[in-house]
Amino acid sequence: MTASVLQQRPRPRRSRQRNVRAILILVVPFGVLFLAFYLTPIFYAVWESLQVIHRDGTYGPPTVVFGGLSQYVLVFQNSEFWASIGRVLLFGVVQVPVMLVLALVFALLLDSPLLRGKRFFRLAFFAPYAVPGVIAAIMWGYLYSPSLSPFKLVTSNVDLLSASTVLWAIANVVTWVYVGYNMLIIYSALLAIPTEIYEAARLDGAGQFRIAWSIKIPLVAPAIILTAVFSIIGTLQLLTEPEVFRQFTSSISSTFTPNLLVYSTSSVPNFNLAAAFSVVLALATFVLSFVFLRLTNRRGLAS
Repeated sequence: MTASVLQQRPRPRRSRQRNVRAILILVVPFGVLFLAFYLTPIFYAVWESLQVIHRDGTYGPPTVVFGGLSQYVLVFQNSEFWASIGRVLLFGVVQVPVMLVLALVFALLLDSPLLRGKRFFRLAFFAPYAVPGVIAAIMWGYLYSPSLSPFKLVTSNVDLLSASTVLWAIANVVTWVYVGYNMLIIYSALLAIPTEIYEAARLDGAGQFRIAWSIKIPLVAPAIILTAVFSIIGTLQLLTEPEVFRQFTSSISSTFTPNLLVYSTSSVPNFNLAAAFSVVLALATFVLSFVFLRLTNRRGLAS
């Protein structure tokens, strides 16, 4: 009787205060950094996009006034912005599946008991991701350039920096850099699969290919979806490679990708219109990622 009464007694107030204090110690630093470096820039960009520069006369001093949605009207009327959106969407439709298929194949190879020298291949596949994006773009730019490339037999016959091929030349650079990063995510998911499942499949007579197709790939599908979402976001934020390639070719304009257009607009300077471009691009990225997740979740539930 006494033990049950003691168990039903509420916790002392001191222990509750300790728990609240511990939670605050863990949460508050993250909350402050999240507010300072994530939410505040977003709110500031939205606020800037609602401002316009007003002048009294032709040579009057500029003043910033509230302009409502006038900057967004200019965004939706800007054909170059939407052309750049279409360009990176075409880029993503081709590049992202190729990159993720390669990442999946490399991860399956590393997880296969038939592969020797796994440490070497794991490092070799991941090494390009350790190269900074600017350095990788410069390196590939030299390889593509007909006058600088050591592979002049190829570059003299095929102009990899022409207007019709430069987008896919950039896609090759992005794939080379990020396939190892995505491979590690998928490979980590493969390592989390219980080995008992493989042993049961082998007892049933399944070979390595059958195990990979029927067991491994379905179980790592969430990791593949995660890498796909990251890749979609990265595709719409494409900036480094096109900006570097502008030094090697005139086929890339200042409006080649949405982020290049935002950068060039802010350099005019027209920070308010650049902020409006950024907000619309962020919303487009969110909508595209959300739609992709909903479609993949529906297929997962249907199966």
